[in-house]
Amino acid sequence: MKNKMFLAIVSAVVLFVTPVLADDHDKAEAKKTTKAETYRLLNLFGDVFERVRSDYVEEATDEELIEAAITGMLSSLDPHSSFLNADGYRDMQVQTRGRFGGLGIEVTMQDGLVKVVSPIDDTPAFRAGIQSGDLIYKLDEEAVMGLTLAEAVERMRGKVGTDIILGVRRKDQDDFDVTITRAVIKIRSVRSRMEGKIGYLRITSFSAQAYAGVKKAMAKFRDEVGDDLQGVVLDLRNNPGGLLGQAVDVSDAFMERGEIVSTRSRQPEDTQRYNATPGDLADGLPIVVLLNGGSASASEIVAGALQDHKRAILLGTKSFGKGSVQTIIPLSGQGAMRLTTARYFTPSGRSIQAVGIEPDIKVEQAKLETVTRPKGRREADLRGALENGNKKKDADKDTKSDSKADASKDKKDAKPQDYQLARALDLIRGVSMFQGAVSAKQ
Repeated sequence: MKNKMFLAIVSAVVLFVTPVLADDHDKAEAKKTTKAETYRLLNLFGDVFERVRSDYVEEATDEELIEAAITGMLSSLDPHSSFLNADGYRDMQVQTRGRFGGLGIEVTMQDGLVKVVSPIDDTPAFRAGIQSGDLIYKLDEEAVMGLTLAEAVERMRGKVGTDIILGVRRKDQDDFDVTITRAVIKIRSVRSRMEGKIGYLRITSFSAQAYAGVKKAMAKFRDEVGDDLQGVVLDLRNNPGGLLGQAVDVSDAFMERGEIVSTRSRQPEDTQRYNATPGDLADGLPIVVLLNGGSASASEIVAGALQDHKRAILLGTKSFGKGSVQTIIPLSGQGAMRLTTARYFTPSGRSIQAVGIEPDIKVEQAKLETVTRPKGRREADLRGALENGNKKKDADKDTKSDSKADASKDKKDAKPQDYQLARALDLIRGVSMFQGAVSAKQ
């Protein structure tokens, strides 16, 4: 009886264990097959390499062929993965420090053409009128189609003071050429000024100086107006992004608590979350963030964090939609590779990638014109109208005279109006007035 029971137990164990062993065996076989296929494909690459090396019509060095192969492999993955040779790697390191040579545009690739993400403020491209969304189809007399992004960027670089002609394709316009003179690009990450009692912060890129610039500007606002500061406009329009750490620090500058952004890669254990620390440089005052189609990457991290936590109102147009993380991996003295390794997610779990950030209040950039209307009759024009009683006639005349002079001066000194900024300033003034009225009642 005991022997029969023992045999039954052994049979059950064998039946239970056998499928597991078979499954492990299948996995081992599959892994073996995958390795064999990989070796076969590498042999194919070696065969092609040798044939090109020996039979191509013009001689090419091994370095050129290998770099071209690596470039093709990385650029086929997505628009932001690329190979950086030694020179390109040095240029990239200089750029993140805020000074580099070139035209002053942040670009990506779209349908084989170079697409302008945004022009950088006060650079040759910006002054030449290059706009976010422009497609560059020609560099001097060479077509862009067929070039990789790295190759196109390399052709746009050159000796300072030399010219390049860009063939530009813009929506709803005929193709046109723009001549731009190359220059050393010095990026001032943060510009600031007071707009009445509202602080205006313009972040042009998230280079290594961004957070320090924001902190300095906020201290300057407090020095100028003290407790009368009504709010802050954070202008991220045409900001192509930059360093993740700087985006996190700038977001943290205006948040007391909560998640800022998370990055999620292929392996779940590599997920990273960045959280705010106590301390708000604006002390809870209203913030309006300006966005447009040139606001990308790190700009979208800041905008998404402030929007999800209801810390700011986003105004403008939909952002670019670059929600991927690139890691720079040095390659033993041969430059580096820029590889897309993760996606960004806002605190509420939204992926920015290919979607972008929708503003809370959509405001297109516009040009306003003053409409001249026939003069209407007012109380003061009626015969026998009572005088004001608070002002003397002579004072009234002086005031009218001064008003005309002021109007004439204003017209002469008028600057181009930034419609989106004007709406942002109006919004902060309105919120500030409302909060003041509520506080007065309490």
